[in-house]
Order: sequence, then C-alpha cells, then structure tokens
Amino acid sequence: MAKMLKITMVKSLIASKEVHRVNMEALGLRKLNQTTVKPDNEAIRGMIHKVQHLVKVEEFETEGE
Repeated sequence: MAKMLKITMVKSLIASKEVHRVNMEALGLRKLNQTTVKPDNEAIRGMIHKVQHLVKVEEFETEGE
C-alpha cells in the first residue's frame, strides 16, 4: 500500500509571490479547485508546506504491489 496525497488548490495565485507560483505549477496546479494526486514523500511535503495557505491536502492509501 502506497500513501498518496490529494492536493486541491483552494485560493488564487493573484498577488502571490513568485516562489508560490512556481511551487503550485510544480505540483501540477494551475486553476482554482483543480486537484492532483502525488506520492507522499519529503519533496512533495516541502512544496506543500510553502503553499499551505493556498491548498487543501487529503491523505489516502492505494492498494498495489
């Protein structure tokens, strides 16, 4: 079972810092209410920490090998 993160953009990037914009694009989020699924690892957690005021994060586990 692999842990995954469901990341949803809940606030706009208007008037946000360039670092936040770059992190959101790297997470695959470009539009409001858009959702992506990423693996739960330290790199993704660090990116989420930078933009925690702009996103909603849900943890879940996938069944796999």
